[in-house]
Amino acid sequence: MSTLQVREVCELAELAAANALFERIWGTAPGASPMGTEQMRALSHAGNYVAGAFADGRLVGASVAFFAAPVGQTLHSHVTGALPGYAAGLALKRHQRDWALARGLSLITWTYDPLVRRNAHFNLAKLGARPVEYLTRFYGRLDDSINGGDDTDRALVTWELNGPGPRAVPPPARVPADAVTALSVQDGLPVVGRLDSPALLVDVPPDIEALRRTDPGAAKAWRLAMREVLGGLLAEGARVTDFHDRTSYVVTRESDDLMPDA
Repeated sequence: MSTLQVREVCELAELAAANALFERIWGTAPGASPMGTEQMRALSHAGNYVAGAFADGRLVGASVAFFAAPVGQTLHSHVTGALPGYAAGLALKRHQRDWALARGLSLITWTYDPLVRRNAHFNLAKLGARPVEYLTRFYGRLDDSINGGDDTDRALVTWELNGPGPRAVPPPARVPADAVTALSVQDGLPVVGRLDSPALLVDVPPDIEALRRTDPGAAKAWRLAMREVLGGLLAEGARVTDFHDRTSYVVTRESDDLMPDA
């Protein structure tokens, strides 16, 4: 079994290896990594967070974050990528959390694609982070193998560092008994349901990345439906409280926020 070590990296050779790893994970052309060697060098030298996960000396994951507003409280995690099979993503987040706490910070934020099930499960169920804002077309259009030219809608999450920390095996999500399905999967396509309940479930497609390759029209339909439903709920002040059964956001709203009858 491989021994995993997570540590800060700052030397050019290791930063170049992290850049190559990001290119591999995101499927970008050379020089089009989501975080290049020069940027990582500058951020690291300025005292920000640049770390790598090593399995028996081989780089298998990397993460880059920088200080953000509110100043003195927040670290913004811009990019984290890990190869499968090493549990490097969870190890990197544990290391990032400890790094932030050691510097007196109380919050880490980052963005992710709310249509990607595994990321939603990891961020919400394993880490305990919570989406607080829906950002439409945040990065414009990206043509890497993950985004596939789709609009880069993102959910901004906050991770309160005074909580229990990452959990390799998260507890079952708490789903209110009166929850109704606001967005469901039917024959691979999104179907919008009721939005007038205090508790809602918002389904995520099984594999949006594959759908972008095989059926771009269906992928676009999912993007628009998630923007309408989850984006609309967050804009109205609803809260995402968990991610249920690796398939659905659990969303709650106060009774005063319910839409009035027409």
